[in-house]
Amino acid sequence: MMHHLGFPIETVLVFAALCIGALLVDMFMHRENKAIPLKSAALWSLFWVAVSLAFAGFLYVHHGEETATLFLTGYALEKVLSVDNLFVIMAIFSWFSVPDGMRHRVLYWGIIGAIVFRGIFVTIGTGMLAFGPWVEMLFAAIVIWTAYTMMTKKEEEEEIEDYSGHPAYRAIKAIMPVWPKLMPNGAFVLTQAEVDEELKKPENAGVTVGRPQEHEPSKNFIVRALSSVWKAFKALFPLRYATPLLLCLAVIELSDVMFAFDSVPAVIAVSKEPLIVYSAMMFAILGLRTLYFVLEALKGYLVHLEKAVIVLLYFIGGKLALNSSAHIFHHGYEISAMTSLIVVLVVLTLGIVASLVFPEKEEKEEVAQ
Repeated sequence: MMHHLGFPIETVLVFAALCIGALLVDMFMHRENKAIPLKSAALWSLFWVAVSLAFAGFLYVHHGEETATLFLTGYALEKVLSVDNLFVIMAIFSWFSVPDGMRHRVLYWGIIGAIVFRGIFVTIGTGMLAFGPWVEMLFAAIVIWTAYTMMTKKEEEEEIEDYSGHPAYRAIKAIMPVWPKLMPNGAFVLTQAEVDEELKKPENAGVTVGRPQEHEPSKNFIVRALSSVWKAFKALFPLRYATPLLLCLAVIELSDVMFAFDSVPAVIAVSKEPLIVYSAMMFAILGLRTLYFVLEALKGYLVHLEKAVIVLLYFIGGKLALNSSAHIFHHGYEISAMTSLIVVLVVLTLGIVASLVFPEKEEKEEVAQ
């Protein structure tokens, strides 16, 4: 029996079981507010890759080589694209001064949000393909434009961005009072009783509790929309205070949504099957929490990885444009799934090797010092 996603219901159930099972295992193993050591993070990252390869093997046995190849290509592409997003998250953590022990907690809920939003975007994106090959041309243009903006962005953007003006930050402060200090237990929200208890402590003498900034109407659509929703249901909930950890999570979630506008078209360029696209993205996303700690330790060594990402985006955009134009103009030239996988793996490998063999000058100077 075929599911409406184009695959038998058994395949959908296997995908769901692997994702939910692995997510529960990860949640249980990293339930404490402790930093994940590099060795542990590397082993868990390998575990997530093994789970993804197991699903690829299932697809190969039950649906053939091409289906498994499309999945692996989409998975590898999403994984390498996510690296750039993780570097942004590192900057967000730095600005909010989030301790290492609390970062995996924020990442966990950030990943839950990414799973939901990716599902929405994949449904919309693959649904749009029904309008014809010209939609594929639009997706190709988005992917190529993403590569161009990454290539031309200023390298001086090394200093930490001020996120106090971020729409998500402003939205939370507009709808909730704010407790200005991180809590040792990693709480995202506090009740009135908890805030009153904290104010009694000597170390919190003089602490001012932020109030909702309703007196400052915002021109931003997101801020106004969230404020309206909150006001409509405010009477149904007791008062809650946001902590800086909730503000950090909100900024990460919205940043990931913006990132999805680039990554979803790129993975759709690999395959038009919703299950292939969504499963490739999900297996890549599920391993990001531990991959973050690996990249944080190795970020100084992966100096040329972003160049590999740019090359891959140009390739994927060109592949989608070529394949879609074949349906429009019937020229007969297309890039196969296996060729795409080989190109993705080769370019990614070259980016890593180049980073190790040809480190940038400033990296050399730091090592010498």
